[in-house]
Amino acid sequence: MRPAKATAAAVTAVTAALGTAAAAAIAAGRFASDAALRAPAGRPLPTEPRLTVHATTPDRVTLTRALASRRPGTYGLTGDGAHAVVGPVLESAPHKADTVVRRLRAVTRGALHAGAKVRLTPQVHVGDPRTALGIDHQDVVVPGELGGLPAWFVPGNRDTWVITVHGLGATREHPMVVLDFLRRLGLPVLDIAYRGDPGAPRSPDGLGHLGETEWRDVDAAIRYAVRGGARHVVLHGWSTGATMCLRAATRSALREHVSGLVLDSPVLDWEATLRALASARRTPGPLLPLAVRAAQGRTGLRGERAPAATDPGELRVPTLLVHGPDDVVAPWGPSRRFAQRRPDLITTHTVDGAPHGAMWNADPAGYEEALRRFLVPLM
Repeated sequence: MRPAKATAAAVTAVTAALGTAAAAAIAAGRFASDAALRAPAGRPLPTEPRLTVHATTPDRVTLTRALASRRPGTYGLTGDGAHAVVGPVLESAPHKADTVVRRLRAVTRGALHAGAKVRLTPQVHVGDPRTALGIDHQDVVVPGELGGLPAWFVPGNRDTWVITVHGLGATREHPMVVLDFLRRLGLPVLDIAYRGDPGAPRSPDGLGHLGETEWRDVDAAIRYAVRGGARHVVLHGWSTGATMCLRAATRSALREHVSGLVLDSPVLDWEATLRALASARRTPGPLLPLAVRAAQGRTGLRGERAPAATDPGELRVPTLLVHGPDDVVAPWGPSRRFAQRRPDLITTHTVDGAPHGAMWNADPAGYEEALRRFLVPLM
């Protein structure tokens, strides 16, 4: 082969190889970004380890020993078509070196059996407020920009409503952990599903946007509440739901009706959250920047927009920020800095030993007391 032809062939081969590598890298980045952008509603996040059920009795369940299975508090336990509610570790029960025994409060769906693979979840209740808690409610539809948003409305005797918004890996069943508490305070509660949830419209691109577009569904819920007689609303969100509430409180045309915010495990640094979820899916470290770039390209999210979107200077209402240092999905650092910049408006309640979105689960009594102190002046 002549030198010129050989050189051309070599260049073509190298270009093809680089093209193949680039295509593979792009595909890998898209796959990794799916961990956050396509997180299925109601399925535990990949950061939660799989545990094995070793044995059950009517009031006890024996699980694989792990940091997760030894967490304090009350959790859902889900997997293999089953859902159960587990309480604290029973320290007095006989434990083997590789197992942990927890209180089994109820099996709410299916059956737990030895050998089942399960994960802990902050979503304790399944069903609706009536079937799960015996609380009367109304099934309502909130008109949203993409279509009707199903919601549960629990009436109360006050003109301040609480709008609850779940986050990653959960559904509107998750906020039921505080529903009875709010009902006892006499506060009407609107618990919404939003775009991408079961029964709600999908986003046009089929992706989650970590609150950047979904906040408009919270805006629709505020409008619904005001039309229903609410003079004021308190927005209570978890995870990306907390991010949505924060966006709505600063962007909504009806933001003057927002009198308070409860932000539980807010996602204030979406890039850190995406990297954490991608890592949990065993994405190699060198591919994590590609996951971030893929998310940017697919959703329009941009890192430089984040400071303006979560600027504490934009905050105008009292805020309870509940978070913990053990959250690996939404790091505690951004929340701590956010609170430090607005001590005039932000009260923090820190919970140790809790995973993402599970601050109530780790310490229900402490969580509800902090919530009571925050809400009573706003009622």
